[in-house]
Formats: sequence, structure tokens, C-alpha cells
Amino acid sequence: MRFKSGVRGIIFDMDNTLLSSRIDFAAMKGDVYKALLELGGLPEPVVLEEHTTATLIGLAKERGLVDGPLTAIWTLVAEHELRGMEGAGLEPGAAEMLKRLHGRLPLTVVTNNAEPAAAAALEQTGIARYIDLLVGREGMDALKPSPSGFLSVLGRYPGIPAAEWVSLGDSWIDGKAAMGAGVPFVSYGSPAGAMEARGVRTAGRILHLDEWIPWLEKARLPQPDGRRSDSPE
Repeated sequence: MRFKSGVRGIIFDMDNTLLSSRIDFAAMKGDVYKALLELGGLPEPVVLEEHTTATLIGLAKERGLVDGPLTAIWTLVAEHELRGMEGAGLEPGAAEMLKRLHGRLPLTVVTNNAEPAAAAALEQTGIARYIDLLVGREGMDALKPSPSGFLSVLGRYPGIPAAEWVSLGDSWIDGKAAMGAGVPFVSYGSPAGAMEARGVRTAGRILHLDEWIPWLEKARLPQPDGRRSDSPE
């Protein structure tokens, strides 16, 4: 189905969007940063505050760090993810929102987490039944902020143009990935102006998941030429 907003499919982030993640992302980033420095995979200096774990790994790959040394990095990341997903709960309103949307349009998740760990977390929290497609890092050529995972989703649903999807996420890397794939992006739980400060264009902003379905029912997606879908000719 299509909402009045024009939305025919949704791409959710997982951590801190559907799940209340316990992953210590700051500690993960710090450990990965130290490990990459030891491997000689990063230039000096790196402004750590401007990066995520994913962008640090992407930078190391750009500098030629190959799969062998990177295996140890991914093991380190997986250890943080597994610890953080133990006992993870849901964001308030997530289950009810997904239940109401299930069967009305494709509900997908794109996460930088390992797919088996992400699938287990969705199952343990009782929302796996509502998710039609999960794309973890194994299904991407590069992690968010690369659009690779979003393009994987679009490839699975060739009948739905990118402009008729919408992405919901809490991080600027979600927004950058969506933009790269041509998918409108709505920020969740972020301060006003935070996404724009990182160069992310947003189609909207919500602070609570109980705002999401009303947004879908009332909003108008931007068109490729920048107009809203209800704008006059």
C-alpha cells in the first residue's frame, strides 16, 4: 500500500531506533581506533570525534588495510556487539508501531551489526516476525554511511522507487546512507539541527515512535526536484 505521504516501504536503523542498544559505541570506537593505529591502518592525526567505528574502518580500508588484519578488527567489533545486545530491550512504542505497520508495506532493517547477532536481537525482543528483510554488514560492500546496504534493499524490491521509501534512524550515518541511495530520511530522537550540521538533509524529525505512523499518514515526501509531493505545479 501507499500512505498519503507517498511511502511504500520503510528502512529502519536498528540500534537506538528499534532497539534500546546497550552497545558502548564510544568504547567500541576507542578500541578499534587503538587497534587500527597498532596495525598502521590510520593516518595521523585523526579527529576521533568526527568518526564512527564504521568510518574508521572505512578509512583504514581506503589506506590499504586488507582482510587478514581486518579480521581481528571485526572480531573486536563483534565482541562489543554481543555484549551490548545481551538483554537489549526495545525503544518505547517499537513493538506496537511495527505490529500496526506489518503487512501494509515492506519493513526492512539496515544495520552495521553482524547479521546473525542482529537477527538474534530482533528475535529475542519479539519483533523479528514483523521485519521482512534484514541487511547486516555481510550484505553490504561497505558500512553506513555508505549507501550499500540501502541499495541492497532497493534491489530486493525493484517495483518500489527509492523516492517512495523512507528511512528512520538516529545517527547521521543513517542519513548519509539514505541520501546516497536517494531515499528520504527522517531523524529519530536527535536534537534539532543535529543532522543538518553533519550535512544530512531530512524529510522530517520525530522524537518518539508513537509519532511515526501519524507522520507517515500526514507528511509529504520530497520529490526528486526538491518539491514536496503536495506542492503546486
